Amino acid sequence: MFAFLRLAVIGLIVLTVVYVCLSFYSRAVRRGKLEAEWDETGRDGDRDAFIEEGLRDYDGSLRRKLILGVYIIPITLVAALVYFTNFH
Repeated sequence: MFAFLRLAVIGLIVLTVVYVCLSFYSRAVRRGKLEAEWDETGRDGDRDAFIEEGLRDYDGSLRRKLILGVYIIPITLVAALVYFTNFH
């Protein structure tokens, strides 16, 4: 039982690091696309406000929520592996 708890804690720490890195990377890519869109269209107004509004829209987007798959997929696979190894 102790070995399983150790695996779970270390696994969650690793998955959290991966999630944070992936989240920062995805946000940086979105920021870059918004900056490129601003430069490409030559809009009038405040560039920083445009980028911040775009990032607020990104925060509520489906893409942002799909990054949570970093937790869901590995945990599901490990649970299935344990189940089929022990009970099937």
